[in-house]
Parts: sequence; structure tokens; C-alpha cells
Amino acid sequence: MNNIIAYSKAITTLSLQEKVGQLFMPAAFINDTEEEILQIEKLISEYAIGSLCFFHSRASAATNFEGQKKIVYNENSFETLNKLIQRYQKAAKYPLLMSIDAEWGLAMRIENTPQYPYAITLGAIQNNENLLFKLGKQIAADCKAAGIHWNLAPVVDINNNPNNPVIGYRSFGENKYLVTLKAAAFIKGTEMEGVLTCIKHFPGHGDTAVDSHLGLPLIEKSKEELLKNELFPFQHLINEGVDSIMAGHLSIPALADGDAIPSSLSKKMLKNLLRDEMNFKGVVISDALNMHAISKNYTTKGELEWLAFDAGNDVLCFSEYAQEGIEAILKNASEKQIEESFKRIWHLKEKAFMKEATSITLSDASDLNTAIAKESLTIYKGSVADFKKQHFIGLTIGSTKNSAFFDAIGKELSFEKVSDLEQSEANLSKFDNVLIAIYPPKAKPANLFDIPQEQLDLINTLSATKNVVIYLFGNPYVLNHLKTESTKAVVIAYQNFEVFQENAALHFLGHNLAPGKTPVTIKR
Repeated sequence: MNNIIAYSKAITTLSLQEKVGQLFMPAAFINDTEEEILQIEKLISEYAIGSLCFFHSRASAATNFEGQKKIVYNENSFETLNKLIQRYQKAAKYPLLMSIDAEWGLAMRIENTPQYPYAITLGAIQNNENLLFKLGKQIAADCKAAGIHWNLAPVVDINNNPNNPVIGYRSFGENKYLVTLKAAAFIKGTEMEGVLTCIKHFPGHGDTAVDSHLGLPLIEKSKEELLKNELFPFQHLINEGVDSIMAGHLSIPALADGDAIPSSLSKKMLKNLLRDEMNFKGVVISDALNMHAISKNYTTKGELEWLAFDAGNDVLCFSEYAQEGIEAILKNASEKQIEESFKRIWHLKEKAFMKEATSITLSDASDLNTAIAKESLTIYKGSVADFKKQHFIGLTIGSTKNSAFFDAIGKELSFEKVSDLEQSEANLSKFDNVLIAIYPPKAKPANLFDIPQEQLDLINTLSATKNVVIYLFGNPYVLNHLKTESTKAVVIAYQNFEVFQENAALHFLGHNLAPGKTPVTIKR
């Protein structure tokens, strides 16, 4: 690992331009072409760039182009990432801070790496923060194995809007105390491995119906309401000494004296509120500056970077115009302003490089995921007791044709299964008892989680006319679209991982309990 000079030496070694370069965090992509890699190397070496944020590919970055361009999958993604990090470090005059969004592990960005459950699943766990600690530690170990120093996680947004298009399943839930408790445990585990953390998205992205990747969300709450709820986790974790906070792109007039300016560009929110009132001393990092909530409003190259820095961001994430941004900051900022941000980011670097990586081997997720599956399984309503003694049929709904849930049950019980809806109607008519396994194709609520309306209609019809038990392997908000009043039981397993399905099967068979509690309110 690269050695980093002490801050006391850095303040006299780096030129003012190099200090500004340290504030920039361009995006890097593991599936870049050689030409694109050379461009990033040139940027790093010529402008003393301080950090990089890794994404899978330019087609998928920050969801700006989601569904518009073909995403190329790379079976050797982890090896590619590791080699790129080494290559970019060699191009740097001063060691780079490498960052990534690994909320549920490197798998959030990198295929064929350990994947852990979404935050909403962790939110269902009761009185077992040790699992959150272990999760933070294990994800951090994977980050270190790759050469990543900074996990831009966890999300501490309060999940209080079921139609939130971008947060939802990424939040621990709607209870501010539990969100804070679980985030704190995750952070402690991450720190144990010597990896940096970042809480996001300040001042709180949970109660929005707009995706800030695509537009600017408006939150029309009073400052008192926000301090009581959305800002509660941020304040508590600031008091605990969190490394960094990500500024979201959110319009919150109550926090900006009536101004509709995005929070990431607001001095009133980042300096007056976050720095002065909430007493945050660490690094403020902007959410991605390419996101349409702000980028579409600033067409002059470098202008957005300057405005974000001037508002109070120390690190400019996903800056697409680093060269012009550096020039704009040098032109407009005072030396004192630059030195203050440089001091914060360099001290963060010193902390990141204190602990050497000892392994390049990725962790095995299976044991921890099994423990989380057991602790999160939730009975939403009713009881499955004695249902297995009935003559029932199993129906698969959604994206999984081969159900590990039904396969595990089939090891003890003999029953018929259907998944082809065109052929299932006749088969279903023969049974009074139906066990339904739902696998929503997506975790996001758009387009009914990509579950076809006719499938939801079928579930509702069966629930109204037959004895139905539902196991849901996905976002619990799916239940907002189901009529579950007449169902015998509904059980939420949250994830479709094989270990979650097998654990749910054991529950159905009566071999284990469901100690979890739904972390959000189902409106229906």
C-alpha cells in the first residue's frame, strides 16, 4: 500500500492547485476501455486528483442511463477492479482514496462478489445489532481485499414514503431510533477493519417521491419536523464521530430560509446547519454531481464544481469536469477556504492508510446471510401452523422459475407445483389450499416492482376464494398491492437468496421461528 505523508508535511509539500485536486473524486468504471482508463490516469497524474469512486460501467452509473444502454457483464469483475486500483495508484503522485457504494457489499457495483441483504431486511432484525456489526466488518474486509478504503455507506434516511423510487429498500426502516442503532453497529464493524464510512443522504432522502438521479425532490416539512425525525440519525452519529456525510440533492425550503436551492449547493444547509448547528467536523462529500437533480441546471463546465465546493462540500463526487472545476475553485475561492477542506480530506486519508490490507481473498457470505435470514424472517399476519397437513398446491409468482423454497419443502412433503400461469388455472381449480411464493423482479416500487398486473390480480383472486399462505421474497411494500385480508398467513423473507428461501421453507415445515418485525408500515 502507498505511504502517505503526514498532514504537517503535506501542507507545505503540495501546491495550492494540488490541494484543490485532492478535493476531486471522479468516477472510475471497471468495464472501461483502455482509452478511457488512460484518460483517467492522465487526469490523476496531471491534476493531483485525490480520490476515485468506482462504478460497474458507464451504462449503469448513477442510474442516469438505466435501461437505455446495454450493460456488459464481466465475470472477472473483482480481478479487474483490483488491477485497476493498483494501476491508478501507480499513476498518482499522492495516494488515492478509493471509494465505492457497498451498502450490501461489493455486489452493489461488482458482479461475482459477496452479496448481503438490503438494509430493509436488516431493519427487520430485533435486538441483535451484533449481526449488523459483523456485516459491516465483513463488507469492509471485502473492500480492503479490493483496495477500497471508503465505503459510501450506510444509508441513514428514514424510510417513511412507500413510493420512494430510490431509497426504500436501502433504508433500515421508518423508526429513527432503530435506523440510528443499526447504522451505528454497521459503522463500528466497518471501522474495526480500518475502512472509512459515510452516512447519507443529508438532510434525509427518505420522504421523497422523486429520484434525485433524475429530478430534484421537494420536501415541504418544517425544520422542527426534520430535526425531530430525518435529522435525528445524522445528529446522533455526528456525536459518535462519523467519518463523513454525503450531501443529497434535495430541495428543503424550511432549511434554507425558503430557498428552493438543492441541499448539496446550499451554504445554509451545509455550513449553517450541518457545520455550525449540528457541529460536524468531518468530511462532507457531495452526492454524484452528474445526477440530473442538479447537473442539468449548470451547463458551464466547472461552475457546478465551484458552487458545490463553495456551499461546503469538501469532496466533489462524480465530477465530470475536474480540470475546469479546479480552475474555477482556484479563481474564486480564498486560500483559507481551500486549506480548510484540504485539511479535512488529508486527515481522512491519514486515517484510511493507517491499517494495511492483509488479504486479497473475498469473504464467504453464506454463514452470515443464513444468520440474517433466520433473524429477519417476519410473520406479517396469521399462522402457517397445520397448513402443511392440508392438500395444497405451490404457486410461484415472479422472477424465479426454480424455487429453492419449494424444493426444500419437497424434501419432506409431496405436493404439486405450478409456475406457468397459462397452465396453472386448471391445476389451481383442483385445490382449496394454495401456497404462494412471490419473487418480485425488482426491489424498487416503479411499475409494481415489475410484477405483471395479471399476476397480482391472480393472487388477489386466490386470496379471496381459497385458503392461501403467502411467502414474499422481496420488498415488503409489495403487500401494498395485495388484498391480504382473507389470506391465512403472510410471511416476509425479504430476499430471494437461496439461504433465505431454505430458511423460509424450514419455517413453513415448523422447524424454526420467525422473530423479525416489519420495519415499515404497510398501508393496506
